[in-house]
Amino acid sequence: MDFKFGEFNDKEQILSLYRSVGWTEYTKDPARLFRALKNSLDILTIWNNNELIGLIRVIGDGETILYIQDLLIRPDYQNQGLGSILLQKMCDRYQNVRQKVLITDNTNKINSFYEKNGFVKSDYLNLNCYYFKQK
Repeated sequence: MDFKFGEFNDKEQILSLYRSVGWTEYTKDPARLFRALKNSLDILTIWNNNELIGLIRVIGDGETILYIQDLLIRPDYQNQGLGSILLQKMCDRYQNVRQKVLITDNTNKINSFYEKNGFVKSDYLNLNCYYFKQK
């Protein structure tokens, strides 16, 4: 398997990966997704031969905050530690950034994944997270 920073040129592979994990809201407007990818601070992909099997993308300034926007692993490759590897490689790359944050679904499986990888819930640190609700 090959890990590549900054590479997302194969648009069909990107769309296929997002669809494979059910993130179809992203694929409804491919041009918007590709603009978002282009404007990301960094992207790390995993390839098995010529198949895109995973991706992590982050946004932020790369100095004071790193926001993990997307972390996807193709279903056939899940539960093999690849998500943890992507997360670790990206966090290592930005080890100087103090705040590494994300928002995710609140399920036991997802919570245990991030906790296993060193993340803690914001309420543990007596912090709040706010979300702007569009009217």
